[in-house]
Amino acid sequence: MTAATTIADRIAAVLRQHPVIDGHNDLLWEAREQVGYDFDRLDIAAGGTPTHTDLPRLRAGGVGGQFWSVFVPADLSGDDAVSATLEQIDAGHQMVARYGADLAFARTAADIAAAWGSGRIASLLGAEGGHSINSSLATLRMLHVLGVRYMTLTHNSNVPWADSGTDAPVLGGLSAFGVEVVREMNRIGMLVDLSHVSADTMRDALRVAEVPAIFSHSSARAVADSPRNVPDDVLETLRDNNGVCMVTFVPKFVNPDAAAWQAEAVAAAAEAGVTQADGPAFEAWGRAYKEKAAPAPGATLEDVVRHCEHVREVAGIDHVGVGGDYDGVGELPAGLEDVSCYPALLEALAERGWSDDDLGKLTSGNIVRVLHEAEEGAVRLQAERGPSLATIAELDGAEPPATDA
Repeated sequence: MTAATTIADRIAAVLRQHPVIDGHNDLLWEAREQVGYDFDRLDIAAGGTPTHTDLPRLRAGGVGGQFWSVFVPADLSGDDAVSATLEQIDAGHQMVARYGADLAFARTAADIAAAWGSGRIASLLGAEGGHSINSSLATLRMLHVLGVRYMTLTHNSNVPWADSGTDAPVLGGLSAFGVEVVREMNRIGMLVDLSHVSADTMRDALRVAEVPAIFSHSSARAVADSPRNVPDDVLETLRDNNGVCMVTFVPKFVNPDAAAWQAEAVAAAAEAGVTQADGPAFEAWGRAYKEKAAPAPGATLEDVVRHCEHVREVAGIDHVGVGGDYDGVGELPAGLEDVSCYPALLEALAERGWSDDDLGKLTSGNIVRVLHEAEEGAVRLQAERGPSLATIAELDGAEPPATDA
């Protein structure tokens, strides 16, 4: 680097060649909650929105691709969860169409390249929680037809076929139907996302996975002891699976003191009969707890750097990415307050010796590779077997999901 070339210049050059593809952003749920999906009232082209995300800040952050979460809360279940998920998917399509000069809908790795070729931000969809399919493989397939390219197997609550990391274990991982969900996701080319699930669910899913899996927004448990983070043995298995852990920025997942504070809050809630799986009840309890407890520790960009380096050390440079969880949390680390801040993270990593090639794998190279491999795997698996007609009642002996008459 010459005297005339600053580290900021170097990072700008990396981002021109390897734009950020972030694994998880909850803008669509914020649009639902704040304005009922009315982008006249939440105009992300204008900038200065009351969100972490808008188009000017995405551009400033060097973002070239985003998995937009089509999250719905786990207190919605059955057909209500499916309908709300469809509304979120529709909002994603409507947002991309409205801002078509800046956003391009993407289903494949080739679509990402095409979006970049036209100077637009590739927009992919990810469903956050298996409750969105109501234990139906046909519903899973239809989400894929509508453009959903990953599904997080659980959110904060268990689903009938998989244990969450923040609920009491019931199955000890995946049920037989849960294994079939993973196999069918592999067959159709939908990425299996293991953020939010229990460590045993992670292990079960990676054991049966036939293509690379992802963690769309999780960090390293060895650095911050949170059930939302990935244990080292799972990171090693993820390396063998050729998947990617997209490091998240959430303070209670990245700062060890914040993680310990959260664990104390969860324990106190449990004594009061409220669990993290209780959704709105836990959130309400948590707001009251924060008012009377010592303030929760914050986090900094340096905390996130430690997670990136740990995932790189354990899983390898080919298996690390970023999944900020912008607009999915109320607080973010100092230095990473919104989607314009990715260059600051890259500068910090560069100062620690990460090469341009390393940084390019982190920003987008690894997740694009995973998408390629999942697509190629789907072609192979579809030649070997057809759509699964299995039901949860057949495989797990459970009652079939209730449907409206």
